[in-house]
Amino acid sequence: MATEVAAAAPPPQLDAEENSGLEAAAAEAKIQPSSGPHKLERKWTFWFDNQSKPKQGAAWGSSLRKAYTFETVQEFWCLYDQVFKPSKFPPNADFHLFRAGVEPKWEDPECANGGKWTVTSRSKPSLDTMWLETLMALIGEQFDEADEICGVVASVRQRQDKLALWTRNAANEAAQVCVIQITL
Repeated sequence: MATEVAAAAPPPQLDAEENSGLEAAAAEAKIQPSSGPHKLERKWTFWFDNQSKPKQGAAWGSSLRKAYTFETVQEFWCLYDQVFKPSKFPPNADFHLFRAGVEPKWEDPECANGGKWTVTSRSKPSLDTMWLETLMALIGEQFDEADEICGVVASVRQRQDKLALWTRNAANEAAQVCVIQITL
């Protein structure tokens, strides 16, 4: 899925006095200029599954497609802003964000012993907000038990949408409780 991004206009040129004033303000606020992409702690992959027209006899997951793997903050925002809002998808579509290397299937070894926490939403704007906040918590490593989380799934349905956080080990009750406390 290719996306064209228009080149931004070049920044306005500042005269020497304006520039030195900005540099002084930045130094005073201890702001360092960006030195390139802001790498995330780990890579993440978006997946898409549209179950609205399943083929007769097709196995579950046969329509599951890897959309994009990213590893920087900039890549995340470009993808999110341009494409990945669940309210824009058709009914019966599932949209996933999982750690890179983990497929959003219970058969994946990382998910096989896991569980999930599910929240329902009757409003598309609520789903988009919950989705974005959960994505930011995941990629920003805001969960105390981040290694216990495989990913998150937004399921778009006609009557009620769902957001599900998948965990690695359902038997690890302490980690499960910690994960759910931070999401509420």
